[in-house]
Amino acid sequence: MSEEKDNIGREEIRNEEAPMPETGDGAMPETGDEATPETPVAAVPAKAGKFDRLTQEEGGVRKLTGMYKNWFLDYASYVILERAVPHVEDGLKPVQRRILHAMKVVDDGRYNKVANLVGQTMQYHPHGDASIKDALVQLGQKDLLIDCQGNWGNILTGDEAAAGRYIEARLSKFALDVVFNKKTTEWMLSYDGRKEEPVTLPIKFPLLLAQGSDGIAVGLASKILPHNFVELINAAIAHLEGRDFQLYPDFPTGGMADVSRYNDGLRGGTVKVRAKISKIDKRTLAITEIPYTTTTESIKDSIIKANDKGKIKIRKVDDNTADKVEIVIQVSPDESSDKTIDALYAFTDCEVSIAPNSCVICDEKPHFLGVSEILRRSAEHTKSLLGLELKIRLGELNEAWHAASLERIFIENKLYQLIEGCKSREEAYAAVDNGLAPFKMQLRREVTLEDVQKLTELKFIRISRYDSEKADNEIRQIEEDLKATQYNLDHLTEYTVAYYERIRDKYGKGRERRTELREFDSIEATKVAVTNAKLYVDRAEGFFGIGKSMKDAEFVCDCSDIDDVIVFTKDGRYVITKVSDKAFFDKNIYYIGVFKRNDDRTIYNVLYRDGKNGAIMMKRCAIKGITRDKEYDITKGTAKSEVLYMSVNPNGEAEVLKVYFKPRPRLKKVIVDLDFSTLAIKGRQSQGNLFSRYGIHKIVLKERGSSTLGAQDIWFDEDVRRLNADGRGRLLGEFKGDDRLIVWTSKNQYYITGYDLMQHFPDETVLVARYESNRVYSLCYYDRGQKYYYMKRFTAEMSDKIQDFLDTDADFICMTDRAGAQLEITYKGAHASRPADLIDVDEFVGVKSHRAKGKRLTTYDVNQLRMIEPELPPEPEPLEDEDLDDDQLTAASDDAAQRSVNEVKTSAKSALKEPLGAKPAPGKTSAGQPSVGTIVGGVEFEVERPAGDAGEMIDPEQLNLF
Repeated sequence: MSEEKDNIGREEIRNEEAPMPETGDGAMPETGDEATPETPVAAVPAKAGKFDRLTQEEGGVRKLTGMYKNWFLDYASYVILERAVPHVEDGLKPVQRRILHAMKVVDDGRYNKVANLVGQTMQYHPHGDASIKDALVQLGQKDLLIDCQGNWGNILTGDEAAAGRYIEARLSKFALDVVFNKKTTEWMLSYDGRKEEPVTLPIKFPLLLAQGSDGIAVGLASKILPHNFVELINAAIAHLEGRDFQLYPDFPTGGMADVSRYNDGLRGGTVKVRAKISKIDKRTLAITEIPYTTTTESIKDSIIKANDKGKIKIRKVDDNTADKVEIVIQVSPDESSDKTIDALYAFTDCEVSIAPNSCVICDEKPHFLGVSEILRRSAEHTKSLLGLELKIRLGELNEAWHAASLERIFIENKLYQLIEGCKSREEAYAAVDNGLAPFKMQLRREVTLEDVQKLTELKFIRISRYDSEKADNEIRQIEEDLKATQYNLDHLTEYTVAYYERIRDKYGKGRERRTELREFDSIEATKVAVTNAKLYVDRAEGFFGIGKSMKDAEFVCDCSDIDDVIVFTKDGRYVITKVSDKAFFDKNIYYIGVFKRNDDRTIYNVLYRDGKNGAIMMKRCAIKGITRDKEYDITKGTAKSEVLYMSVNPNGEAEVLKVYFKPRPRLKKVIVDLDFSTLAIKGRQSQGNLFSRYGIHKIVLKERGSSTLGAQDIWFDEDVRRLNADGRGRLLGEFKGDDRLIVWTSKNQYYITGYDLMQHFPDETVLVARYESNRVYSLCYYDRGQKYYYMKRFTAEMSDKIQDFLDTDADFICMTDRAGAQLEITYKGAHASRPADLIDVDEFVGVKSHRAKGKRLTTYDVNQLRMIEPELPPEPEPLEDEDLDDDQLTAASDDAAQRSVNEVKTSAKSALKEPLGAKPAPGKTSAGQPSVGTIVGGVEFEVERPAGDAGEMIDPEQLNLF
């Protein structure tokens, strides 16, 4: 390709005629003997150099702008119009059009060697054989216009096709049906003038959208994605009938596509395409479909690279692809397969973004047209081509009727006898023409000399064997064809719709949609990245990072190299920044940890002194989305403020502190308790509540609290088959602790799982609901072996394994989990007159295992089984709550939080609970916080087991709480 461009450029430079330089006033300089010595450029010869031929000429210097205008733009226009961008009428690039034309010329129904077809195409295409062979292979791999034989490569694995001498091809029946018609083709001479080639092929199908196109020209690119064969025909029919339609891409490699930002294929749009990944078991994943523009080899390489970089954790990856994709991934034993699936989408080629750019040649220049507009133009073009074919057909039928009628008149009236005695051709023609004069009124057009010549050339044996009845039948058939053709021409839209329907019925089988359209859930890379680094901090000097130079500092926690960290100083300033090998914020770092953006369940409990000798303030807040690397303040921002105590609680835990005040006169209680659960959760910018104006001597952690956020509402989004806490989809209820979900699939299976938001649900998922161990499921099914209907009732067993609740020879009919339901049975066949039966589900059969066969319902021919469930009692009307902002909490929420805390205290007053059930080692605190015994702002911090002083609470009057 590059060699061709260089040759073309050199040839154009060689053939370019250098213009004479102009003088300052626009006139041409004098030449020959009249040239004056005052012309400095002509007098001083230019220095010979490497680029003389490009920049100089005899008598002057040539400007580069002129070269750009005369050469480069011509070359760019040539590449755009004649190489890289398809034409809107037939959807083909010139090389593709010439390949199809050459194949049609040599087509005899048998296969031809590709090397031979390349040679035939070179008669029309003035470029190398390699580019023609590559274009021919790409056309063959699209499996639409060309029947292939031999090794044509594999679009799934990226394997190349065999050499042209080993593989064969011929035009497909579809191509012969819709692509070619000499009568409606516009022709032009080939590049050397020896052959004729089509300007565009008369294709009566939206081929450009079916195959797609990808080309890069000079300063211009075109990328049109492939669409589904049947959907294109349906859209064309919808346009012709005046209905709306929507087109989305469909890829030959399958996969899943999010087309919410397709933008009709125009610039600025994006299509996200994902591989289809399924779980074989807890530690094995299988990729069965891959994204468009990728291959199994590229996906395997990207998985290995992501594993080497520590983004994912896998033990092994095998590519077993043959005619179908099969990439098997063995997940590490300590890693979740659901998290690995998300990581594959985030860090490998299992998810790619494709930017369409629908550019086509129209009216001899490039235009940016959406796929809907291209489809409309294709449908109208097909309609005009069919109309042109009908007109041509109409003319041919009229000519056939005229010739048959003339022949009948000529023979039946024995006008051939008029030729006897004529001594010349002209005399014979005149005699026959005069003999036809009485019959010319029966004809539909004038009789020409050519008509007379054909009559005189009739063979005598044809005249002698002429069958008048057969001739009348032929004329009658021609007249019927004329009538039908004229009717189709008068109803061209209906005729075009019928044509499309015939094409769809004839060639649409086996061309169903392969790519599943769905909306993708957004995957945050920081949430699915494995912990491939360790975070360290030097609190005194203010450095932190994951590099080797930090390994001698204090270890904080495991993290990923793409995580964000949040860093607090003693004076209450904090910043969120990207983790790096080594970074500096400020000396005296108080807390550092991994930051989760938009996390409203992580609550910061803070006790700080406002200013040098100011009041002691307390606050609870969540830190969600803020600007990275921007400094914020957890306090009021008063100079010399200090954080006395802070805890970071991933599930909104609220601890109880024992606070020791500095002794002073009139101070009744020196030791008081501070229960953070009594504080409302407000915004990060709130100043908090006043705790005390007295100085604090020591703070002791008396009791680690439980979550004050209560249960979490979980929704199931059926579009993406994922759980979320953002209110998308169907509400499953409030979940906390060990609550579980039950998942039913179309494979007659169920399994029990947690409510982890990261997990994936299989494509065959039918229902996701809350699991209750005592819930009874009543199920009806049809046993194909015994040909009877059965009912069984069972409770779902708590197990991590997938359970089959029906045998392979059973068909699921209906199911209910509602107590007091009834089953209605209607009959058919010989028992159709039998009245419907109502069966009390709870009384019909006892509750047994899901493996039990159940009880037969009836021996009659069943028409339908229908569960009739009792109505649920009306739900109480919800109370109208005030709207909450980031800095407010309603009284109802306060009461609920207080009740939750009281319940926890009552049930386990003396229990010390660490988040996620992990208890801290003696003498240690949570990661990122200062160790026990640290003195912060003159206040000593300790952790104490609860023993006594449980009833001491804060005196509001003494501490001035308000």
